[in-house]
Amino acid sequence: MDIKRRQFLTLSGLSLLSLAAAVSCTPSQQESSSGSAPTVRLGFSAWPGWFPWQVAYDEGIFKANNVTVDLKWFDGYLESINALTAQQIDANSQTLNDTISSVSGGAEQVIVLVNDNSTGNDKIIVRSGINAIADLKGKKVAAEEGTVDHFLLLLGLEKEGLTQKDIEFVPLETGKAATAFVAGQVDAVGVFAPFTTQALKRPGSKELFSSKDFPGAISDHLVFTRKFVDAHPSLVQAMVDSWFATLDHIQANRDKAYKIMSTKAGVTVDEYKDYADGTKIFTVEENLKAFQPGSERTSLQFAASEIGKFLVEVGLASQTPDTSKLFDDRFVKAYAEKTNK
Repeated sequence: MDIKRRQFLTLSGLSLLSLAAAVSCTPSQQESSSGSAPTVRLGFSAWPGWFPWQVAYDEGIFKANNVTVDLKWFDGYLESINALTAQQIDANSQTLNDTISSVSGGAEQVIVLVNDNSTGNDKIIVRSGINAIADLKGKKVAAEEGTVDHFLLLLGLEKEGLTQKDIEFVPLETGKAATAFVAGQVDAVGVFAPFTTQALKRPGSKELFSSKDFPGAISDHLVFTRKFVDAHPSLVQAMVDSWFATLDHIQANRDKAYKIMSTKAGVTVDEYKDYADGTKIFTVEENLKAFQPGSERTSLQFAASEIGKFLVEVGLASQTPDTSKLFDDRFVKAYAEKTNK
């Protein structure tokens, strides 16, 4: 199953310079002299909550909403993050965690839509003999440092009054972390699908907890550059409208839609359906609720504050990022109003 995963962005000054140079050679996205609207360059990569974009493209849903889209597939999720940061694309499909990481580095980005929440596809898997989070104390636990699964691990520890100092944290790239766990080199591992399947091949291993236990902790979004939102709000609205129209289309044409999505994912339809079970696609109503202030991670504003603290704790940000201008729910609200949802 060729599903590559979301990962935090940590750009070096050199990579930023090289990206800037690349962008300088890219044609401007300004409206042409004829007054026609520009093409929206949308990036996405392998995650169940983002494959509906392929359905929107293949089934002509973008065109039906009067927006021309250059749908750009990225084999590596990190590449899509880099492209948005460098404004080589206008919008991208990415996690709340990564968006805040980019903002902390100076990027001006806006979240206009919640695609989904991870509801089980990110897991902490343990060897036999470990039956509770408290049992992790003093144990070797591997995860890729700075990723959403590292974040999930810290949330689980916090729930039991523990911190990373109470375990022996082993920072490893996700694939290597799964391999080390199967080889018996560590006692537990934080991984995402499909590495969850690999990790569970260790005899006696089991899931200790997952993203399902922490609603809202790992959310995925449609993120635009602020420059594009300011210049072309009508096109942003068309993209949000297209997303919800696509979800309706999938419901009405499930077999064809699942065929499109599974083909893009490089898996069978049945495998895709199993994988998608760990992803909760958000409705219009759930979007509206998520944008509201709250005291739980189901509120994007609260979740952002928690993620900001995490970034500082693991050294990916020198100070808590300013997320006061990160969320813009006017497009979801406008869609809800005109469809009476």
